[in-house]
Amino acid sequence: MKTFLTAAALAATATAASAHYGMIIPSDNMVSQEDGRSIDLTLSFSHPFVLDGMVLEMPESFSVTHGGETTSLLDTLTEAQVMEDAGYSTEYRLERPGTYVFAMTPQPYWEPEEDAFITHFTKTYVSAFGDDEGWDTELGLKTEIVPLAKPFAQWEGNVFQGIVKLDGEAVPYAEVEVEYYNEDGSASVPSDLMITQTVKADGNGVFTYAVPTSGWWGFAALNTAEEPMQYEGVDKAHELGAVIWVHFEPWSTGGME
Repeated sequence: MKTFLTAAALAATATAASAHYGMIIPSDNMVSQEDGRSIDLTLSFSHPFVLDGMVLEMPESFSVTHGGETTSLLDTLTEAQVMEDAGYSTEYRLERPGTYVFAMTPQPYWEPEEDAFITHFTKTYVSAFGDDEGWDTELGLKTEIVPLAKPFAQWEGNVFQGIVKLDGEAVPYAEVEVEYYNEDGSASVPSDLMITQTVKADGNGVFTYAVPTSGWWGFAALNTAEEPMQYEGVDKAHELGAVIWVHFEPWSTGGME
């Protein structure tokens, strides 16, 4: 008989059981005229399934891209508690229809358990006022996942695909970690091996994952930088993560509300 492990039961072994994720979570990723014009965004560095936070220092950059223009939002960030640890939040006003891409480059994080530095180039996409133009926008980050499926307006059960890129080039057979943001702590797993799902991209850098339930899902493609970073005078590996957060809607046949 299998025992299902809750997020609370797994929190004590979070670093062993689940992956690190840079996170940008908006209060709404499909904003209609009736919703108003402002959204809240929360930034963190966390283990999303077991709801275990880590300290996020002030990012090196935080921006929004819309209509081909990128604007820094770094000076709008305010300190916030996220999963009982240090993160940031902000409010952003959507002025025009279209897709808004929010992106964060954090300061490199020293992870002693992995004996390495970690930098997660993180982004998420928000559609405003029924316009999805720009849903496949590529930002030209050091490493990023370029969506091949719309990164919003997705049903649970849909397949999500993206291209893993590093320095603008596709990464063949890149490893991609996938994890659910267990916001209310209600999800459980029969084994901690199932907290973080792992898939590989194909020879063209394209990965595929079928999402089993609604909510926020994080996809993190991991590569190692050619240049190491120094820690106490010793060269250490530097993990580069391309992270994208996508929200999937619960399936409904009831029509539009």
